[in-house]
Amino acid sequence: MKAVLQRVSRASVKVGGDVISSIDSGFLVLLGVGHEDSRDDIEYLVRKIVNMRVFSDADGKFNLSIKEVGGSLLVVSQFTLFADTKKGNRPSFLGAAPPEMANKMYEEFCEACAAEGIRVEKGVFAAMMEVELINDGPVTIVLESKL
Repeated sequence: MKAVLQRVSRASVKVGGDVISSIDSGFLVLLGVGHEDSRDDIEYLVRKIVNMRVFSDADGKFNLSIKEVGGSLLVVSQFTLFADTKKGNRPSFLGAAPPEMANKMYEEFCEACAAEGIRVEKGVFAAMMEVELINDGPVTIVLESKL
């Protein structure tokens, strides 16, 4: 499982020109599910994300987590995080989970984040989406559950 976290001052997702979800301060999470991922991968990434100390304290230091600042998550499924570009110019996505598995794990990931007391907004699985964000910092972190 892979996640790209972008600390945002706001972010939103549009489908068909309509805003279907939005957040203010927090993380935009691009989430990729691999075909070998399990519940352990979800638990690992949720634990890392909700405790990641990249929000500034009163002294301007990265000492606070999303939980501590009352931030939100906007989670967007992103199978292209599993792009293999080693051969040729067209990426292979064979490492990505099949849609049924990926959607199930995406939903479980969102539920696990919400269970941590964080407001979670979502994109639409497998839809063509327009994602807008104001990257705060910018702060962008790449996480993988399997190293």
